[in-house]
Amino acid sequence: MTRTSHASRKRILNGKRWVAAELASLVMVHHGSSRWGGAAAAATMWCGSFAGLHLFWALGGSVGLASSAGRDLAMRRPASFVIFGLYGTASLLVVGILIIAVTQRPQAARRLRRAASVLLAVVGVGLVLRGLALEVLLATNAAGLRANVGPLETHWSLILWNPWFAVGGTLFIATAIRASRAGFVRGESQ
Repeated sequence: MTRTSHASRKRILNGKRWVAAELASLVMVHHGSSRWGGAAAAATMWCGSFAGLHLFWALGGSVGLASSAGRDLAMRRPASFVIFGLYGTASLLVVGILIIAVTQRPQAARRLRRAASVLLAVVGVGLVLRGLALEVLLATNAAGLRANVGPLETHWSLILWNPWFAVGGTLFIATAIRASRAGFVRGESQ
């Protein structure tokens, strides 16, 4: 074996170890400057589970789809709904995981961490408002909304989907606040 091939193999092995360490750090629940906080880990799990559910639906699964998107859409499954509504949502949720990861990385550029934290907070507020607004609108039957939505979708929206969005938004906001307080956004180390 030549010196060059040995050195190349060693670099590849070290690269693989680095990738494995980075991937492992994404799923570990920690705290501190080099570790994830509980809110970030929970927000990551929220995104991952919701992305998995949308991928399940996009690949043909039907459990829970009618209660979320409505019976008609769940039965017809137009291509635009599958591509944008299911695969698109799953993709956005994976992007959400990456944004959460940036807020937890003190090594990331300061402006990138700040932008990620602000984006996370803004999306979090939107998710909370979406969950609360639809909960109130459906609970009060504003403008006869229940008749347009249907009883199955109304029921599951009130007890599952709207609270789910509010919880996810709260986790996003908590992650952004924690990143700011931990100094990740301000560029300080712990």
